[in-house]
Amino acid sequence: MIGTDIAYAARLLREEALVAIPTETVYGLAGNAFSEKAVAEIFSVKQRPVFDPLIVHAGGVEALWALATDIPEKARQLAEQFMPGPLTLLLPKCDRIPDLVTAGSAWVALRIPAHPVAQALLQALEFPLAAPSANPFGYISPTTAAHVEAQLGDKIPYILDGGPCRVGLESTIVGFPEGQLPVVYRKGGLSVEAIEQVVGKVAVRAHSSSNPQAPGMLKSHYAPRVPLVVGDRVSLSTAYAGRRTGVLSFRTRWEGIPAEWQELLSPGGDYAEAARNLFAAMRRLDNLELDILLAEWLPEEDLGSAINDRLRRAAAKS
Repeated sequence: MIGTDIAYAARLLREEALVAIPTETVYGLAGNAFSEKAVAEIFSVKQRPVFDPLIVHAGGVEALWALATDIPEKARQLAEQFMPGPLTLLLPKCDRIPDLVTAGSAWVALRIPAHPVAQALLQALEFPLAAPSANPFGYISPTTAAHVEAQLGDKIPYILDGGPCRVGLESTIVGFPEGQLPVVYRKGGLSVEAIEQVVGKVAVRAHSSSNPQAPGMLKSHYAPRVPLVVGDRVSLSTAYAGRRTGVLSFRTRWEGIPAEWQELLSPGGDYAEAARNLFAAMRRLDNLELDILLAEWLPEEDLGSAINDRLRRAAAKS
């Protein structure tokens, strides 16, 4: 059921049930982060492997710091600049966070969502929320309540509707290994360039892994059902000529392919707009009767780098 009743959502969460919630990044499948029962249900509903850790959402900075045992100065600087927002910090966890949340790791991924509905819900609760994206594991992340209902509507009691997500990409995850540069473990809705303006140079390790150090690092993820291939326009057009082909393009249409089989992420070349439209565009193409989906790489700058990361993972199972 879709609705806007924050009090009802809070009651369900106190009863250790799950609720889909809006954030500025994507919709999350939320449960009490202190409850092993609720956390186990998140993994079950998503069919998510238990070795893939979850992100914990708090309502404010003080609540966030209470979930960690050590907060490096650069983590504080980033939080001051970008929280609430599409930033997740990987920090040593407190004892109240179940090991199931972190896949046995001593580090927990923490963030403060900027969405007003998520904020109102968190302020009404006495506990933080574990909340990965509200979709079956490995599929395209949801950016509207309707996306969640189409995939998980019969498996959860409530979907809290907050409208379309403003950012549309998952949060950027940053960790702080002792004696090393800060590390970006997952590119996302906050650009690497913006992070480096605050804390200086960072390392990027947003590579695929079968034993991820942080959420969202698996090789195959965010994938449509129809096979997706990413490359340059000329080569792809030649290789897949004659097939029912969908196209995901940054700003210009491809010749020789029906307009209704194409999705332009940002005709004006705006990276934030492209990020916001990415998952919804992938879903629309995936719901057509197509043989193949083709996408072109974006420039490796700003949020183009994070969009390319999602395209790379979405194409990995093809």
